[in-house]
This record gives sequence, C-alpha cells and structure tokens, in this order.
Amino acid sequence: MTALNNQTNPSTPTPDDKTIVREYFNATGFDRWRRIYGDGEVNKVQLDIRIGHQKTVDTLLDWLKADDNLAGMTFCDAGCGVGSLSIPLAQLGATVFSSDISEKMVGEAKERAATELGQSDNPTFAVQDLETLSGRYHTVVCLDVLIHYPQEQAMEMISHLSSLSESRVVLSFAPKTCFYTLLKRIGDFFPGPSKATRAYLHREADIVKALEANGFQVQRNAMTKTRFYFSRLIEATR
Repeated sequence: MTALNNQTNPSTPTPDDKTIVREYFNATGFDRWRRIYGDGEVNKVQLDIRIGHQKTVDTLLDWLKADDNLAGMTFCDAGCGVGSLSIPLAQLGATVFSSDISEKMVGEAKERAATELGQSDNPTFAVQDLETLSGRYHTVVCLDVLIHYPQEQAMEMISHLSSLSESRVVLSFAPKTCFYTLLKRIGDFFPGPSKATRAYLHREADIVKALEANGFQVQRNAMTKTRFYFSRLIEATR
C-alpha cells in the first residue's frame, strides 16, 4: 500500500505536550472520548461534541463520495482515534492506513472495525505518532489533531503530512478568532480531570499558507459549529 521514503521528520511538539497527549488518551481521556465517539449514553456536553465531530466526518465523506470512486484509492488517516473516518472509508472501498498515538484508541478502532467490517485487514491500524509516519498515499487526512500542536510545530506537521500525499490533503483544526480565543480563555478557568491536554487554536490564513508552500491549493472548506465544538475543515489538492 505504501512506499517508504526518506523524508526528515519535523520537530515534534514539546516533549511535555506529546507525553501529556499520549498518557491522557491512554487513561481518562480514552474513556471519555470512546463514549463521545460511540453511540451510548453521554451527558449534554459530550453529546454536543459527538454531533459536531460526526458532522465534520460526514462533510468530508460527502465531498469524497461526490468527486471520486474511492475503490482502491489509498488513504492515510493520521490520528484516527477510534476509526470514525477509517471504517467508512474502508466500507467505500478505499485502502486505508490508520494510526494514532494512543494504544487504547487503536485497540478500540480495531474492535469497531472487526464488528462493522468482519475479519478484514483493511483498514490497517498502527500505534504511531504523526512525526514517524512515512510512505505515499493518494490522500492524507488529519482531523481534529492539530489542536495538540503549537503554531510552529503545526506548520511543520502540515509540511510533513503534505510530503506523504500524492494528490490531496485534508485537515481540520480549531480556528483562531477573537471569539474562539475568548471562549478558550473562559474554558481554561474550569480545568478538570477529563480536560487535561493543552489546546492550540490556529489562524486559517496560516494553515492555507503552509499548504500552499507545499504545493497545494485549497479547493473546499467548511465550518462545523455546535455549542462546544468548532472545527474548520479544509481540502487542498496538488
């Protein structure tokens, strides 16, 4: 499915950030987000986030289905979580490589794939951080992961992900606007055990600039907003 390349890995988030993210999603964060990305009973805030994230996934799937026959097309789902995108892509015939920094998330994704797809080797799941991804894919997707990367590292990560893509990169991120910056600051006053990672907002203009610097042009974008979830989705092609 992939051909290894010799791309130099970008700088990682500060070790503190990366360790926090890995440990969080292998502990309290895993339990929380498994419920959010599932279909069981959750509280009102978690339900709102579930609906928002699913809207982002559905928007992307609608774009892909409208444009392409996905049969045999190669995808890298970078930061796959519990497989919310990887599984429907495989159901549509795409060949999917999926990775996540959290061993528990990958384990959950494998279980869900087995339930929905049977004993299939597609998607292929791996416990792997974004910095160590390699290979070449028709499309590289990274949904709701850049929130864990500060500005400089996020731009370097976009370059790295772009180097893996033959044709298309799709990213989603929390946009940095005056309103969302204020909302984030308010939220920072109410820390809790289930909200244990740093959250970084990014200016859309910076994301677009990074994509263009790597030979990609934005084709479509969409914004998903609920009460507690906000995410800008961008599709860029060579």
